[in-house]
Amino acid sequence: MLRLDASRSVSFCDGFSRRDFLHAGSLATLGLTLPGWMAQKAAGAVNDRDVNCIMLFLVGGPSQIDTWDPKPNAPAEIRGPFQPIATSVPGIQISEIFPNMARHMDKISLIRSVYHTATAVHDTGHQMMQTGRLFTGGIEHPHAGCVVNYLKGQRGEVPAHVLMPHPIGRTGGNLPHGQNAGYLGKQYDPFILNADPSDPKFKVPDLLPPDYISAVRAERRQRMRDAVEGSLAAFENNARAKQLDDNFNLAYRLMSSPQAREAFALEKEPAAVRDRYGRTRFGQCCLLARRLIERGVRFVTVNMFETVFDEITWDIHGSRPFTDITEMAKLVAPNFDRAFSTLLEDLHERGMLKSTLITAMGEFGRTPKINPAGGRDHHPGVWTILMGGGPIKGGRVVGESDELGYIPKTRPVTPGEVAATIYQGLGFDVHRELPGPQNRPIPLVDYSLQPIKELL
Repeated sequence: MLRLDASRSVSFCDGFSRRDFLHAGSLATLGLTLPGWMAQKAAGAVNDRDVNCIMLFLVGGPSQIDTWDPKPNAPAEIRGPFQPIATSVPGIQISEIFPNMARHMDKISLIRSVYHTATAVHDTGHQMMQTGRLFTGGIEHPHAGCVVNYLKGQRGEVPAHVLMPHPIGRTGGNLPHGQNAGYLGKQYDPFILNADPSDPKFKVPDLLPPDYISAVRAERRQRMRDAVEGSLAAFENNARAKQLDDNFNLAYRLMSSPQAREAFALEKEPAAVRDRYGRTRFGQCCLLARRLIERGVRFVTVNMFETVFDEITWDIHGSRPFTDITEMAKLVAPNFDRAFSTLLEDLHERGMLKSTLITAMGEFGRTPKINPAGGRDHHPGVWTILMGGGPIKGGRVVGESDELGYIPKTRPVTPGEVAATIYQGLGFDVHRELPGPQNRPIPLVDYSLQPIKELL
C-alpha cells in the first residue's frame, strides 16, 4: 500500500522519478489501496472465451440447516424455525428465507457435503476455502484470485483481481485470512477497493487530491518531497529499481486510465439497476463486481462482511455481540437473497453467465442443535456452498449431509476439491505447479485432489 503519511522510512530506487512518486503517492489518500500487483504486466491478447470468476465470501459461516440444506423431519431443536420451499428445479428445496434465489436454482448448484477437520475458528476456514489449503509450517498459500493474476495477468489497464469492499479483518483469531498472494509475492496481491460503493459519496478514483486533504497532509507531502530530493542519489544503484519503477508506472497508468476509471464508475449504472441489487454495501458490491468483470477484470472477491463483531452477520451464536437465527433471517438473508439473485439474473441477461463462474461460500457451517441463546455455533463438520456459471452445471445437488446435518452422508467434499473445481472451471491444470518458497514447486491443489466432476 502506498502512503504519503507513513511513519516508516521509504526507500527509492533507480529509474523512479520524483514526479512519478508524488503522483503515485497521492493514490493512498483515495478510497483504494494499491498493493504490489502492479508489477504484473498484461501478457498479450486474451481469448474472449476466458472464464472469469466472482467469489462471494459469506464471512461468519452460514448455517446449513437454516439456508440450503433444510431438515424438516428433524427434531425442533435441530430443524429450526424455517420451512423448506420448492425451487425452479423439481426435487430441490431450500429455506423459505431465500424466495428470490429459489427461482434461479437452474443456474446454480448446491454442494451440501463440504467439510474440514481443522480447528473450528474463522481464520482457518477463510484460508482453506479461498486457497484450498491451510496455513502451516510458515507457508501462506495464495488466494485463487492472486493465482489467476500470476498465471494470466491483467487485461489492458484494469487489475486482474479486485477485492472489495475491505479485506477480512478481526474475526477472533490472529492468523492470515487467505486473501493475499502469499508466497507468490506482494506484486500479485489483489487490488483492494477499501471503500463502500453504497456510500452516496463513492466515486471513481482519480489522481486529483480529494477535498478532505488537510493542510497538515499537504505539509507532510512537501516534507516527503524534500526527503525524495535529498535521497535519490543514495538509492540510484538499488537492485530493485526497475521493479519499483514498473510498479509506480503501472499504478499511474491504472489510476489515469479511462478504461480503469470507467470500470469503477458505478454512478453510471441506471438507478433502477442499482435498486434491483439493493442499496446495501453487499448489493452494490455485487453490482460493481458485474461491472468490473464486464470491463476486463478477471477475478472479483466480495466480502459480505469484514468482521463478525460489529454488525449482524452469518455468525449466529445467539448471545451478544452476535445475533440469533431470527435476526439473521430478518437482515442478512434478505440482503444476500436479493443481491445474489439479481447478480445471477443480470449476468444471464447480459450473456455473461456462461463466461463467469460464480461461487458463494462461508468458512464453515453451524452446529445442528440450537443453543440456549437461540443460535448455532461453529461447525466445520459439514456445510453447503453454492457454485454456478461458467462451465459449472446448474440445478444440481452434490453430496448430502446426514439426517441431523452433522456430517457428510455421501460424497464428502474438501476445501481443496472446491479450489480444484474453481481452477479447472477457469481453465487451469489443477496440478500446475507454482514457484513456492525457495522456488520449491507447489501444485495449485494437492496431487491427490481432483475437481468435483459432477459439476463440470
